[in-house]
Order: sequence, then structure tokens, then C-alpha cells
Amino acid sequence: MAKPKKQKNEEQKGAGTSNSTSATTSYVLVRHQKLCLAIDMDNQRIYGHTELKVVVPENGIIGLYANGMNIDNIFVNGLPVHFTLCPQHVYSKEERKWLSITCIDAAEAAGSVYFSSLEREMAPDLLINCFISLSSENGIHNLVDTEEVGKIESNHNDANSISQQENVRLVRIEYWLEKPEVGVHFMGSTLHTNNQIRRARCWFPCVDCSLQRCCFDLEFTVDSKYVAISNGTLLYQVIGKDDPRSKTYVYCVNIPVNPQFITLAVAPFEVHPDRHNVTISHMSMPSNLLKLQCTVNFFHNVFSYYEEYLEAPFPFGSYKQVFIDSEVASASSFVGASMSIFSSHILFDERVIDQVISTRIKLAHALARQWFGIFITPETATDGWLLDGLAGFLTDIFIKRYLGNNEARYRRYKANEEVCKADVEGSTALCSSAAAADLYETQTIGVLGKLRSWKAVAILQMLEKQMGPENFRKILQRIIHKAQDITHTSRTLGTKEFRHFANKIGNLERPFLKEFFPRWVESFGCPVLRMGLSYNKRRNMIELAVLRGCTSNTRFLPEVTGGTVSSKLQTGDIGWPGMMSVRVYELDGMYDHPSLPMAGDTCQLLEIQCHSKLAARRIQRPKKGSKADGSDDNLEAAATIDSRSGLESPLLWLRADPEMEYLAEINIHQPLQMWINQLERDKDIVAQLQAIDTLCTFPQFSFAIVNALNNCLMDSKVFWRVRIESAFALAKTAREETDWAGLTYLIKFYKSRRFDPDIGLPRPNDFRDFPEYFVLEAIPIAIAMVRGCDGKSPPEAVDFILQLLKYNDNSGNPYSDVYWLAGLVDSIGKIDFGQRSIHALPPLLKRIDRLLQFERLMPSYNGVLTVSCIRTLTQIALKLSHFVPLQEDLEELIKPFQYANMQWRVRLEAAKAFINLEAHKNGLDVALSLAMRFIENEPSLRVQAKVLMHCLYLCQVKKDSENSINCSTLASLLYLLESYKAFVNVTLRHQTFCILQILAGRSPTLYHIPKPKILPISAKSRDAKVRDEQNVEISAKSIDAEVLGEQRAKPGMMKIRFSRPHVSDEEQAHLNSVAFNSSEVVKEADTTISSSSGGHERKLPALKVRIKPPEAVEDVGNLIGITPVGGLDQRMPAVCPVASSSVSVDAGLGVAAVLERSPCTPGGQAVEAVAGEQNVCLTKEVAPRLCLNGSQINASTSSVKDFQDSRTANELQCTADSMNAVYVPNCSMSTAKKRENSGGRSMDVVDLQHNRYVSVSGEDCEDRSEQNGSHQRDLESHQLIGQSALLTAEASAEKSERQEGNRKSRKDKEEKKDKKRKRVDKDQKHGADGHHKHDDPEYLERKRRKKEKRRQEKEQLRLQKMMVKEWSADLQKPECSSMQRRSEPTEANSLQRISETMETSSVQSRMETTDVSSVQKVRIKIRNRGSSNC
Repeated sequence: MAKPKKQKNEEQKGAGTSNSTSATTSYVLVRHQKLCLAIDMDNQRIYGHTELKVVVPENGIIGLYANGMNIDNIFVNGLPVHFTLCPQHVYSKEERKWLSITCIDAAEAAGSVYFSSLEREMAPDLLINCFISLSSENGIHNLVDTEEVGKIESNHNDANSISQQENVRLVRIEYWLEKPEVGVHFMGSTLHTNNQIRRARCWFPCVDCSLQRCCFDLEFTVDSKYVAISNGTLLYQVIGKDDPRSKTYVYCVNIPVNPQFITLAVAPFEVHPDRHNVTISHMSMPSNLLKLQCTVNFFHNVFSYYEEYLEAPFPFGSYKQVFIDSEVASASSFVGASMSIFSSHILFDERVIDQVISTRIKLAHALARQWFGIFITPETATDGWLLDGLAGFLTDIFIKRYLGNNEARYRRYKANEEVCKADVEGSTALCSSAAAADLYETQTIGVLGKLRSWKAVAILQMLEKQMGPENFRKILQRIIHKAQDITHTSRTLGTKEFRHFANKIGNLERPFLKEFFPRWVESFGCPVLRMGLSYNKRRNMIELAVLRGCTSNTRFLPEVTGGTVSSKLQTGDIGWPGMMSVRVYELDGMYDHPSLPMAGDTCQLLEIQCHSKLAARRIQRPKKGSKADGSDDNLEAAATIDSRSGLESPLLWLRADPEMEYLAEINIHQPLQMWINQLERDKDIVAQLQAIDTLCTFPQFSFAIVNALNNCLMDSKVFWRVRIESAFALAKTAREETDWAGLTYLIKFYKSRRFDPDIGLPRPNDFRDFPEYFVLEAIPIAIAMVRGCDGKSPPEAVDFILQLLKYNDNSGNPYSDVYWLAGLVDSIGKIDFGQRSIHALPPLLKRIDRLLQFERLMPSYNGVLTVSCIRTLTQIALKLSHFVPLQEDLEELIKPFQYANMQWRVRLEAAKAFINLEAHKNGLDVALSLAMRFIENEPSLRVQAKVLMHCLYLCQVKKDSENSINCSTLASLLYLLESYKAFVNVTLRHQTFCILQILAGRSPTLYHIPKPKILPISAKSRDAKVRDEQNVEISAKSIDAEVLGEQRAKPGMMKIRFSRPHVSDEEQAHLNSVAFNSSEVVKEADTTISSSSGGHERKLPALKVRIKPPEAVEDVGNLIGITPVGGLDQRMPAVCPVASSSVSVDAGLGVAAVLERSPCTPGGQAVEAVAGEQNVCLTKEVAPRLCLNGSQINASTSSVKDFQDSRTANELQCTADSMNAVYVPNCSMSTAKKRENSGGRSMDVVDLQHNRYVSVSGEDCEDRSEQNGSHQRDLESHQLIGQSALLTAEASAEKSERQEGNRKSRKDKEEKKDKKRKRVDKDQKHGADGHHKHDDPEYLERKRRKKEKRRQEKEQLRLQKMMVKEWSADLQKPECSSMQRRSEPTEANSLQRISETMETSSVQSRMETTDVSSVQKVRIKIRNRGSSNC
């Protein structure tokens, strides 16, 4: 065997735990905490303070959790300090937040809201600066003083001598609470706390983290008539010095515990010390004292048995069980350190039978949680399953010892069935780091939490079967002894450590454990085995065919690493470690064959040798002395013949996994007689239950099946739960083909036990035989489930139930018949009335009404009978809704049961009844709306959660379509999810989220919900970069008019980034001499953002413009000329050799940007960003100004060549929501000169108060008269200089294009080689896994789009070159001189020409638009013919 893994010493583990805890809280580590509270029960106020010894981090900021508190002062080592208290839950119901949403949208919004609320809970809300004191202005002096005080304190305490090295400070917080609703609850004369997840912070400041543990000193001052019960050992009680009517209870918790398990209960309790164990105390209200004594008289057996099994004393000094009023309790039980709080509804007196088993199991499980879960805590958040499973395992040991092995196996069998049905997704994986990080401990809430607990217990029991009960017991003893050792500072248990114990103490091999934990603990899904057998008589062998599958389609849990989904195990292998045993029952005995491998091929054929042999068939010949009729006098000789000679095989029946060593679903196909043999002869209750379940699934029921089930029911030696299952199976077999034998047997059995044969009526009740009582209690329900040929209940069954209800007599019975009557009433609800049985409906309703009236006078135990009556009346009204209108009358009858003076169970059942009636009459949408109204008026947290749990069940059953739920209902559910009521009730919040997921057809868990990520502005800007550097793209997101109205007053800014070309040193020097400094623009933009935000406001999304100038050319000076265009004397490039620009804009509406061509940069580009109110302004000197009104704009200007010809044209491609054109004329020559004098830098802000626009034009118009005068003067020079500059630029452009083409061709070849080499490497790397990138459809689609984009770019470049040649030819023609003879176009003509072009283009774009986002694309061509003046 391989050498066992070396265990980490305790000092290292303790340090590791501290580090992990500190990392989890990310702020402080608490060494000790003292809590002192004075409680005013009359005014519902709490005054107090807490003192924490914390390890201060290096930054000096202490982060604590203190939600909803009024903090007066905070002192650090006696000095007042600054602190900040941030409210964790701020709820404001915004109108019209969710106006038009679907179920899918609501589910996604619910995931986002739920995640955000959970994320807020993880962040501390009380920040304390322990380095800055309020007593002095000198911060450094205060720091020194605080350290000195800390040193003085540490010197007085030897136990805290290491505090100087750890920088431990004493933090004192004075606070008070008034009428708190979260964490601690006042109701009448009772106060109690609950241990909901992350709610301890709501009643005392602490580090409310699952991995934070420390010792506590607790002091509670209350009125003398109250008793304060809390955790730890009660040191003493002190009468108040100032107020003799008050009393102070002092407790001490010497064992580090989590703040979540600090509990408190204050009420006028009666203390009942345990007579058998002085360390146990029981408390309840005086009215429940008799019930308390009857309930806890067995508890000392559980307490002593746990200590005996674990061979260790109880870890805490004492144990207290507190029972508070059921109307006050927010849950059925709360488990704290050395203390448990229960609801009084689980108490029972000596006359109640049905409540005994469930109450004892609940008390035993709470005590087991003291050992595993509170005393020993999980090492990490993913190890919680192990402690939960160990507590359940310890409870199962108690059930086996005191309630019987049959009860334990029955419960385990039923739990395994439920787990196999639900273990189909990743949320049920017990130890998944990915799931634990994203679920925030919500996996322990509701039904999913119960299923996870059952699965954890089943896996631990599987390990117990593998290593043996004694070895597993030694592991638990080792864990407890290690935790109780004072030399060990850590009392945690992790999955890795338990795995090491299983190898070292349990003697399990490491290869087995290496497969067991990843496949059972870290994964999800259970094996499904389908078996069929045949007997080979010639070889005397059983041939067993096995087909193995899995309950989940995806077997293994994926983990997200680096943005990619990976799996530790191959998804093709769905095996499990180990061998399953097959037990064969033969004529000569029972034989086990551990020959079924759980791994390997999914289809297997096993050959099992039989040990028994059949006797050879003998042909009986007539004897000499026989009679003529064939009879024989020698009967004894005939009886000696072997009875096996008439059988076909020696096999009686076969079972797989008889000891439940695997959590698996097993289906065996064997003949009917084998199942009957298994039911009648096998003494194991699991075998009997499997046989009963299978016999009910046969397509045709024979008398053999009915007789076998009846024999099981009649046999008093059979376990009573199996007999109840047989009774329900008999009800299913009652059909015409069996002559209704099942119904006859059920009635006959009941009459034989309960009827007087002389008078034919039921005898008075006698419940002294408990197993017989439970079986007889279930018989009426089974009879009510019988259906005739018409699908209705037969009249015999209805009359029989009416007779039982009419002649019920409990006189002389020492036990209560409340559950007995409730069972009879429930059986009425199971009846389906037909024409032959409708006559019995009025007398049945009268009996129910009589019981309700009796309940009003003398309420039954926990309102059980009232609950059954309400539920039965609702079922009758739903079944007869098409024939008898009972809904309105029933609503009037049930309405009084909703009042607050009724018991919580009665109110809950009344709410369920109204919801069911509304769902049946008006649909699920109205039912959900009604449920939310109930929740608003219901004070009990438990009733609120159970009402939504019922709605969750309705949503799963109804399966209504998405359109059946109105938007208002979905919005109400979302409002409830983020409301303060949901913050108060964690279970209610989780159920609301689950309902929204189920309505969308999703799984009710956070596991599959993508976690929303909020990226910083810089990251968003990086993601918004445009891949194509050949185009200038300006994108802005569509904004609602309502959102726009909110953002209009907020200034928006733009950030601009430039990518420089590769140029030589000489060219760079020349460029620097004439070009503006782009860094100044960026600095100015950033400065403007800071100044506008004031340093405190949140920055709006920034606009980033990235411009890539063209490659350098040989002679930059040849590209710069003074060319008058359109009568304007401007400095601009004469020609640009296929300039390429790329601009990416991502900003809100409040952004003003000015982009303009400058004569100082190659390609004539100049960019500047300025803050503006509502406008985005893009300025370009080449084209006339064009203003486009719209909220979403995507403009592209690609490789535009500027010429001095009259036919010079610019092309602009726009995508906008609205396209209203406003022409703004070009600016004058004086403006250009002003820009030239300012160093080539220009800033243009267009201020229009009534229009939001994007403009592409020159500078703003100054004086129209000045422009008209300059036009005639500069027209001739414009013609001559333009022609000469064109020729020079053409030659330079051709030369640069040739050089650029050669350089790009070489570069493309090198890039292709690199890409090919990387692709080959990547294929070799991923080839083993069988996953190739080229097989990915998403990759192929991206590749196709990229190729299409490159093709379009080349085509566009080719068209531009052709346009350049055409324009060059036009400049050489004599028609160019006609430009002088043309009349000067007026502003009106220009506007008319632009508007006509826009209208034509917009019509074409509307017809060609195929964008999914419904954004209109408009292609605008603006031609500036001749000389345009302003």
C-alpha cells in the first residue's frame, strides 16, 4: 500500500484556517467577543455594547457587520475613533421598473437581483478607522497612543501575550435597537433569535462569516419576571444594583463558535431539570409544562448514547432545550451552541401517538448538530456537507438503536429514492468549489437543502459499509478526541482530512478513495441499473444482463477555469468505483455474489453459478396393488417424492445490492412468482417494499398478486409501515378483472379488527396496540383511493367511510383520536363522487361541519382536525366545480380561519385553500397575486415561507405557458424578491427566486444562473474597441426617453487614444514640429472629467476615440499644401494616399466631441474632446456641416480622398434611430487663419439648446458677408494650386502604395506562417481530448464573418482607387473651368440638395435594413459642387 499522506500539524492548519478566514472576511480576525445587552420587553428595545479583540490589518480599517443598528460611539483601546455605517439593504420601489417583461426576462432579472443582494451581504457595512482618533487632531500622535494602550493591555493579560505581534486591539461598540425585525424577534412576552444565514449581524456587531469563530462572554439584563436563556455555561445571576426588579444572567462560551450560533431566548419560562442527567435542562412556558415532561422523558437516553458511541463527554458544559410558543417561533427549530430552540407544536402529551416519532427524531438531530456542525465546524465552505452528513448519520444511529432497525432502513430506503429522483443537476453536488462560490450557502435552504442532507448521509453510510461499522466509529471517535484536545487550536474538519482518516483508520485503499470522492462527492448523478435474468438449466447457471445508466445526462460537474469549462473526469466514463453484490435465493439457501462491476462497459452479461440442483423428473408408473380409479392407499410414500421435481429452476428470487451499499436506482425484471416469493419469504423490509412497488406496476393484476398483498397486510409480524404499503397496493389492484378483491380484502380486514360481529358496527376505539393503530388509520384512506370502471369511487367505499365517521366512539380510550378523525376526514377528500355515490355527499358534509363547530368550542391538538376539514372541503369543491358551485360558499366558510387569532397551521391551510381555488378558477396568475397579498398581511415568517412553498408546488404541477403569467404578477414577484420583507425572511426570498425560475422552465437553484459581472469603465472601453481599423465607427446605445431625461443634467466626457504609426526619426521630428500634441487632449479630457465629477460622483461611461494615422510616406512636405476649396482659404492636405482612420465611441448622450482635419498631421486629422451637455459633435473640414438628430448613431467614414476639384465628394455612412438633417454652413477663412495661428489645434463646441445632433462639417460660420467677399478673390488660385498639388500627390501616392504593398505582402506571409504554426500546436495540445477548434461552429462562424469583412474592405479600396482615377481625369478636362461660370449656390439650394439626398437614401435604407436591433441604416452622400458659400 502506498505511504499515507503526511498530515498537516495543527499549528500550520490553524494558521491556514486563520488565513482563510481572514481572506473570507478580508478585514479582521476576532479573538474574543463580549456582549452585554439590557432588554426592555415592554418597549421592545435593546441597549448594549460589545467588546471585540480583533487583529487589525495593516491598513488600519476594521470591517464588521452591523445591519440596522443605531451606533452611538466606538472606541479602540479606549479612544473614540471615526467609523462609517453603510445601510446594507436600501429598497426603493421604482415605478415602471419592470413594465413589459416575460417569464424568461423575469428569471434573468431575478438572478441578477438575488446575486446582487447576496453580494451586498458579503461586504461589511461597519468600517472603523482605528488609526484616527476623535480626541486629537494629530493622527500620528493618536496612532502611537493607541499602540501604547494596546501594549499596556496586553501586558496585563498573559493569555494575550501574542497580541503585540498580531496588533490586537480592543474595539468597544455602543449601540441600541428599537423594534427589530431581523435576527431577533419580539412578540408578546417572548424574545428569541433565529440563526438564519448571515442574520446574526442584525442584533449584535460581529464578523458574520461562516468561517469566523471565537469565544464569547454573554451578559443579559432583563426584568426579574423573565428568564434569559443563552449559550454556554451559566456562571451566575445577579440582581440589579440600581434597579432591584432587573436581573443579569452571565454566560460563558469557552469553545470558539460561529456568531450565527449565538442564540437568546427571553420569556417567563418554567425550568424543568432532567432527572437523569444534571447537565440537561428543559424550558417551556408554564402552560406547556406537562407536555414538556412527557416529551423529554426519553432524552437522557439519546444524550448518554451519543457519549457512549463517540466515547467522549458532551463538548459544552451544559445543554439546554427551549420550547417557545409556536406563534412566536419563526421556524420549527433553531440550533445554537449548547442550546436549541424549538417550537412548542412538537410537544405532545401522553394521549398523543402520531407526534412521538417525529419529535424524538427532531430532538436527536438537534443534539447531533451540537457535535458535528457547532463544536466541529467545516474547514472551508465546501466542507459543510460532511458535518451535515455526520450529524444525520449520528441521528440514524439513534433511530436504529431506539426506534428499531426496520424504522432506520425504511427511512433510508425512502430517502435514497428521493435523492435518485432529484440528483440530476450540478446543484446537488456536495463538494464543488464552483458551486459553493456561487450559491452563497443557499443550497441549504428549502427542499434542495433536505435532499443534499439525505445524499450526504447516504454517502457516509456507503463508506461505513465499505470499511465496516467499527472502523467508521473509530474515525468519528478520532475526530472528536482531536477536537477536544486542548493542544489543538483548530476544531475544523475538511473533506481531505476525512479522506485521510478513511485510508488510515478505515483501511480503504487509496485508489478506491481516489475514485470514490470525485465521483460521489464532487459530482452529481446516481447509477441506474436495469437487469434481466434467465436460467440455463443445462449448465445450472443464471445469466444476468445488466444495463447501467445515470440519473443525469451530464455525469460530471464542470468547473470554470479561466473562462473555459473543463471537467476533472472524462464525460464518457459514467462508472462508479467498487463491485455491487448480487444475492441469489435458491432452494438450498442464500448466496451472495459480489460480481457486478460498477465501472467499465455499460452493458454487461454476468454468469452466476447456482448451488442448488433440481431433482430429475420421474415418470410414475402404476403400481401393482393400485386401484382402478388411480388412487393409492400408500399416501406416505407419495409424499416422500421431492417437491423440487415440479419446478423449472432452483432460483426463488434475486436481489441486487441487498445491503444498500450504493445510492442507486435498481430495476430487476424477473417472473411474477419470484416477486411473490420475495414478498412472502424475505424478512428484509427493503426487499418487501421493492416487491410491493413492483407488483403494483404489472399491467394485469392476477389473484396471486392480490392474495400475496393481502397476506402481507394480515400478518401482524410484518413491519407496520410495510403493511400500510400493502394496503395502498391492494387499493390499486381493486379492478373488475380481479372482481374487486382488493376492496373486499381491505373492508374485511378492517371489520375483523374494529367491528363488533354481533351488531355489525364499529367498537369503541382502543389504540393500545400502536402498530395496529397506524395500520388501521391508513385503511380508510386506501379504501377511498379505489376507483370503479367509470373512474369514480364505488358506493361501497363511500358508504363504509361514512359509517366509520358516523359511529366513531372514543369513550374509554386512554389516547386521543384527533389524528384518527383527521385520517377519516382526509379519506373523504380522496373520494371521487359519481352518480352512484353522490347521495353520500350531504351527510358527509354535515359531519365535517359538525367537527368544525366542535373545533371552535374545543380546539384540537395543534388544530390538526381543523386543518384536515379545510383541506378536504377544498378538494371536494375542486372535484365538483363543474357540477355543484361550492366555491363561493366555501370561501365564506374558510374566511374566518384567516384571522390572526387562529393557530398558524390553520391560517396556513386556509391560505392554501384560497390559492388552490383561485388557481383552479382563474389560473395560476391570479393565485400568485393572491398569495402575495396573503404574505403582506401575515406576521409569521414561517407561514410566509410555507405559502410560497405551496405556490412553488403549484407552479411545478400546473406548468402553464409563459403567456399565462401577466407582467404585473412577474413584476410583483421581483419587487418582493428585492424588498425588505425578503431580507427579513431568507427562506421567503429563496422561494420567490425559485418560483421565477420555474415559471421560466428552469431549475430552482442558483447553480445554473450566470453571475452578473460589473466591469470597470476601462474594461468596457477595451471591449468596445473596433476590430476593423479601416473604418471610423461611432456607436452609442439606445436610451429610453425616461432615462434620457434623468441623464440630461449630467455632463458626459470622452477619452481619446491614438495609435502612432511606425515612422523614421526624421519624419517623426518633422511631424512633431507641425502636429498637435495628442497627449494634451487626453489630459484635458481626463481633467475635465475629474473636475466635473467633483471627485465624489460616479463617472459616466467615457467616450474613447482611437485614431490610427496612415503609414509614413517619403516626403511629408509634398502632402501638405494650401488649397482653397469652395471659396474657403484653408490649410488642408492636397491628397491623402488612402488614409485609414478608426474611431470607437462608447458614451452617453451627454458627450461633446470635436473631430476635425488639421493641416498639421498626415492625412489631415485632428481630434479634440470637450465636455458638453447633450451633444456629440464630430467636425471635419472637408465636408459641409451636417446635423443629425438621434439617440443612437453609428457613422463610418472610410478612406476618403480630399481633392480640390469641384466634384470633390465625401461619403458618410450612418446608422441612427432618427435621421433629421440640419445643414450648418462651412466656416470662413478668418476662422481657419485663427486656427492656424493657434498652432493647428482647434476646439469646436456647437451649442444648440433645442437640438441634439452629430455634425460633420468645418468650423462654425462667422460672418456671411466676409465669406461672399472672399469667394471671388480665391476662386482662381484654388483652381491652379489644386491641379499642381494633385499631380504631385498622385506620384507620391503611387510610390508609397508600391512600397506599402511589398511590405504588407511580406508581413502577411509571416503572419500566415505564425498562425499556421500556432494552430498546429494548439491541435496537438487539444488532440488528446478530442476537442478541435476547427470543429467548433462558433469559431467557423466568426472565421466566415472575418473573411467576408476583409473581402468587403478590399472591394471598397478598389472602388476608391477607381474614383481617384476618375477624379484625376476630370481635373484634366476643360470642363473644370466651367466651375467659374456656375452660379454660387445659396444656403437654401445646398439644404434642398442635402435633404433630397437624405430622403432618397433613407427610403432605400429602410427597405434594405435587416438588422435585428431594428436600427435604421441611412446612407448619405453629400456632394459639394462648385463653390459653396455661407
